[in-house]
Amino acid sequence: MKKITALLLSTSMVLTLSACGGAKSDDSANVSGGKKVTVDFWSAPNTKQVAFWNKMAADYAKDHPNVEIKVSQMPESPTSEAGIQSAIASGTAPTMSENITRGFAAQLAENKAIVNIGETDQFKKVVTDRKMEKTISNWKLADGSQYVMPVFSISDMIAWRTDILKEIGVNEPPKTYSEMLAVGEKLKAKYPDKFLYFNDRISQPTYYFRWTDFFMFYNAATNGNMFVEGNKMVADGKAATDVFSFFKKLSDNKYLLSQKANDAFETGLAVSRYLRTSDVATWKDKFPNLKFGENYAVAPVPVPDGVSTADVKTFADAKGLVVYASATKEQQTAALDFMQWLLSDAKHDLELMQATYNTPARDDVDMNDTFKAFLDENPAIKVFGQQVPNGIPTMNSPKMVDIHTILGEKGVNPIVNNGADPAAAWAQTETEIKAALSKK
Repeated sequence: MKKITALLLSTSMVLTLSACGGAKSDDSANVSGGKKVTVDFWSAPNTKQVAFWNKMAADYAKDHPNVEIKVSQMPESPTSEAGIQSAIASGTAPTMSENITRGFAAQLAENKAIVNIGETDQFKKVVTDRKMEKTISNWKLADGSQYVMPVFSISDMIAWRTDILKEIGVNEPPKTYSEMLAVGEKLKAKYPDKFLYFNDRISQPTYYFRWTDFFMFYNAATNGNMFVEGNKMVADGKAATDVFSFFKKLSDNKYLLSQKANDAFETGLAVSRYLRTSDVATWKDKFPNLKFGENYAVAPVPVPDGVSTADVKTFADAKGLVVYASATKEQQTAALDFMQWLLSDAKHDLELMQATYNTPARDDVDMNDTFKAFLDENPAIKVFGQQVPNGIPTMNSPKMVDIHTILGEKGVNPIVNNGADPAAAWAQTETEIKAALSKK
C-alpha cells in the first residue's frame, strides 16, 4: 500500500458537510432535495458482505425512492487498498465504501481523499443509537478527528483445545505467559509431537500478519497502549521486548508451530491458536465435532506476569465506512443518511452477524436483546461480542504498512526463525521505525 500519488492531491479536496447535518432518514425528499441521487457503494471483496450490502440497499430504497444505493464489489488488484487508491487517482472513486481500517483511513485523510464525518449529525446519532461510545473512542486520528464509522469489530482471541488440556491436568486456559509456558511443558511431557501454539503467519513478513501475532500480544501487555500516534512513536519498549522474549521462549522450547500445517488446531496437533469469528463459522460446517464449551474454549490473549488479566485488550480486525471527498454534496448527504439508517437500527446489525458472523462495532453486543437468540445459538460468538470494547483497531498512522513491515523483518521473523536476541531485535526495530516516521 503505497502513498497516494500527487495526482490525488490535485484532484481530491475535502468538501464541507455543513449542509448535511439536517437530513432525516425517514424523508427521501430531504435527503435528495427531490432529485434522483445515486450513491456508488463499494463493498468488501467478499461474497457474503456483497450480499448483505445488496439487501441493505434494497431495503433502504423502499422508503427512499429518490436515492439509489448502487452496490458493487471493490477491486482488489493487488489489494483492495491499492484498488481504492487507483480509483481515487484516476477520478473514479465511489461515493462511499466499507472495508476501511483506521490505518488506511489515516493515509487517505492525510491526502484529503475522504471526508471528516465525525462532526455530522448523522455520525453523532449513530454513536448514540448504537451505544458505541467506548468502541468509537479508539477510532480517532492523531488530530482527534473521526473519518471512519466502524461497522464491525472482531477482537482477536485465543482458541484452546480444552479436551487435550484436561488430559494433561490443566482445567482452564492460561492467562499469563508463565502459565502458558507451564502448559507447554506439561504438553510436551505427555505428547512430545504436539505443539502448544499454532500460528503459521508469525514466521512470514507480510505486513498485516503482525495483527495476529505482535499486536495481539502487545495490546494485551500494555492495556491497549498506542504504538504510534500519527508520525510519533509512543510504543512501550519494555512491553514490546517482553512480547519478543515470549515469542522466543515459545520457539526455543518447540512449543510454537510456525510452519504451514493444515487444520493443526482442529486435528489436535496444536492445542491453541489465534481465532476470529470467521473461523468459528467455518468450523460449524467443516468440523462439526468441535463444540464450544465441550472440547474448545475461547479466551483472551495471555499477558506478562504481573499485568492485570481483567478486560484484556487485543488487536481488532475492525473496518468501517468512509465517504469520499470527490463525491458531490448531494451524494455525501445521501451516503450519510444511508449510514444513519443502517447503523441506528440494531436489527441491521443482527442481519450483519447472521450473514457474516462479524460482531458489530458496538459496546452492547452481548447485552442487547436483539442479538440474544443468535448468540444463544452461537455461544462462541457471544464471547467475541463481550470483547468488542477491548478491541484496538489498526494503528493511527499513514505509515502503518512501513511500520508493520519493519516489525516483521527486524523483529518478529528473526526471533522465531533464527533465534535472534529479543532486546537487540527491539532496539533495531525501534531505530528503523523512528527513521521511517521521520521521513517526509
